[in-house]
Amino acid sequence: MNTNAQIDPGAAKGAIAPLAVKVPEVTALFWALKLLSTGTGEATSDFLGSVSVPLAGAIGIFGFLVALRLQLRSPRYSSARYWGLVMMVAIFGTMVADALHDAGNLSYTTTTFGFALIVAAIFALWYRSEGTLSIHEINTRRREYFYWSAVFGTFALGTAAGDWTATSLNLGFSGSIALFAAIIAIPLVGWARFSMNPIFAFWFAYVMTRPLGASIADWLSKPTATGGVALGNGPVAFAGIAAFAALVAYAAASGRDRRKVPLHLPHLHGDAVNGPLAQSADA
Repeated sequence: MNTNAQIDPGAAKGAIAPLAVKVPEVTALFWALKLLSTGTGEATSDFLGSVSVPLAGAIGIFGFLVALRLQLRSPRYSSARYWGLVMMVAIFGTMVADALHDAGNLSYTTTTFGFALIVAAIFALWYRSEGTLSIHEINTRRREYFYWSAVFGTFALGTAAGDWTATSLNLGFSGSIALFAAIIAIPLVGWARFSMNPIFAFWFAYVMTRPLGASIADWLSKPTATGGVALGNGPVAFAGIAAFAALVAYAAASGRDRRKVPLHLPHLHGDAVNGPLAQSADA
């Protein structure tokens, strides 16, 4: 603990007080869970909506708020709490994006570019306030709020973008999968080979996992008449939840998603990096 750190007494309680960094290590396990959450969230939202729209809304809103509260109140990183919130963001973010199109009669083009502007605004405000977008520096309450706002915005954006390419651009589900798989390779190659800014590369890839995962889920679940393989929303959702829960349990038991090496910032409890994959989100 840095005993010389000064905290503005006029700031909101907990806004700039040092926190443990409650985000996982960025490894292959991180990306596997992130991609799985995107497709599972898409299928689960569609399945709940087909059963009962009011029930889906209640589960989405209540589940998201409970998961958010548990994550924010946790004093340290927890695999179950963190990834539980990611899954609820995936489900609720899908509902919000779909509701704007279905109930709000907004085109996928409008929702896609609208969410893109919202996400850009969140990142701009975050950087202006904190001077960094690194997830290895989510060490104050204010940065934690910015982080989860960005996560929610990227999930909603990805949902709208996947529907936009599949329907408005007539690429279909398989065409959208190919498109987003090619796009998500850009930050990977750019960071590994061409010295792309690691924070930009991380968030670029993070955003693209959503439309890629959602397109895969739609391809698996939707009827053949619409370009899918007709497994159904329910089976895809339940299979995804089972696989996701198993991976989260593995992460929690093995500790593979926790940082091992502390950063050279003594006042940041629990903040650490662990090799080049982790540094893809560091400054």
